[in-house]
Amino acid sequence: MAHPRLSLNQWTTRRWSLPEAIDGCARHGIGGIGVWREKLAEVPAAEARSRLEDAGLTVTSLCRGGFLTDTTTHTTALDDNRRAVDEAVAIGADLLVLVMGGLPNDSTDLAAARTAARNGLDALAPYAIDAGVRLALEPLHPMYAADRCVLSTLRQAVEWAEPFAPDAVGVCVDTFHIWWDPDVGQAIAEIGSADRLATYQVCDFLVPLPADVLLGRGYVGDGVIDFESLTRSVAATGYDGFVEVEIFNAEVWADDPDTVLTTVSERFDRLVAPYL
Repeated sequence: MAHPRLSLNQWTTRRWSLPEAIDGCARHGIGGIGVWREKLAEVPAAEARSRLEDAGLTVTSLCRGGFLTDTTTHTTALDDNRRAVDEAVAIGADLLVLVMGGLPNDSTDLAAARTAARNGLDALAPYAIDAGVRLALEPLHPMYAADRCVLSTLRQAVEWAEPFAPDAVGVCVDTFHIWWDPDVGQAIAEIGSADRLATYQVCDFLVPLPADVLLGRGYVGDGVIDFESLTRSVAATGYDGFVEVEIFNAEVWADDPDTVLTTVSERFDRLVAPYL
């Protein structure tokens, strides 16, 4: 059996369909899964929920919503985010991760993009609250601010979440995106004090980064991140939920997914679990 707090973020085994990932988690004794909407779209929601429940899996998150920075497509983006909330309800997920979006095409107005993202959050949150789905704001590494996420730090995420109740909007702490922040320990403590730590995701930061920096995530232990320090900081907040392993890496995706899960579990047991 894998560690009881280990969750597989489905993108780590991108080759697998959702049914295959569910079966893989069952084979490896993994109790949690972070589901991706692209994979969920391939299976009727009722069937997906039945399979998840039959396997005894906890859906630790649904990935992902957001991308709310383009004011010319706000209505379409909000409609898609509301569908994401509905999908979370349909499969029994109580957490929807949001990646807020980058600069709209041809724009250099970062402040305006951030304002648009916050306005989008204001519009989406009541719908999620009514549905009983918590939103998790995920700050991404600053190298993604232009094309993926204008939300870049944990403290910025807490500021954006503050207008809402903690059980409505929380923060996703992803080691790949926040390890570099000189204030990361204090920021995690502040998230905990505000009761906003919604989920903890782990993978390593590889050096050198590949040409496609989106794929610069590696197995825990293969890069430069101090997992002991970060995990101790998370544990000190009282967070006792699942920890998702989320890896974007072409070589990992090309490998046999069962081999990937064996490595994920071994690295988690050795380099993360002792500090939870």
